Amino acid sequence: MATTNDGVSMSEACSTCERETPHEVSVRINTESTKAENREFSREPYRVSTCQICGATTETRMNNA
Repeated sequence: MATTNDGVSMSEACSTCERETPHEVSVRINTESTKAENREFSREPYRVSTCQICGATTETRMNNA
C-alpha cells in the first residue's frame, strides 16, 4: 500500500528533463525475496518519485543497511 501526499507536489531535480520539476512522491513496500518461506521477512520501503512533466519514475531503497 502506498502513502501519497494528496494534491501536494514537490520540486526535485529530474535527470530526464535536466531541471527542477514538480514530482509526486510516495512510499511503497516491495517484497524482495522470491522464496515463499522468506517473503514475510524481506519487505523493504522504497521512495518512489514521478516527474509530473515527463513521467520519469525513480525508486530508491530507503533501508540500505
